[in-house]
Amino acid sequence: MDKQFYKTLVFFALTVLFSNRVSAQAAVNPFVSIEGEVLYPLKLTIDDLSTFSVIDIKGKDKDDQEHTFKGVKLFDILDSAGVTLGKQLRGENLAKYILVKALDGYEVIFALPEIDPDFTNQIILLAYQVDGKPLPKGEGPFRLVVPNDKKHARWIREISTIKIMLTKD
Repeated sequence: MDKQFYKTLVFFALTVLFSNRVSAQAAVNPFVSIEGEVLYPLKLTIDDLSTFSVIDIKGKDKDDQEHTFKGVKLFDILDSAGVTLGKQLRGENLAKYILVKALDGYEVIFALPEIDPDFTNQIILLAYQVDGKPLPKGEGPFRLVVPNDKKHARWIREISTIKIMLTKD
């Protein structure tokens, strides 16, 4: 066999090995990315979230049973990423929104004022535990809890990315 074939074979093997290693590392220490219209893009693990002010919220999941969710206010996470919030959330900044993406491609949006305490009393939680345990497979490692929503369509599970975007005409 020729030299090019062996180079291609080695390249393929290294690509598979590297991608499996990255996938295994992500499975061991999963993270959620905060990106887009931010000053400081973040990749937060569960350990990183424990450095924030952690709170518990009670809420009824779609099973209509009350659960206690532990996590961090979405506002606090976005604030640490340098998202325009608080007194600066006015004018064209009111046209920014949050696009939350799940591993399976599911997406939901929130307007920035929906998470800002200057505009609302609602707390949206980036949860990583339910009833004192890590979120189960199919829900976690990260999900949003939106207790004031009547439907659970925005209680997005298996979050991979939170992206701040600006609407365009």
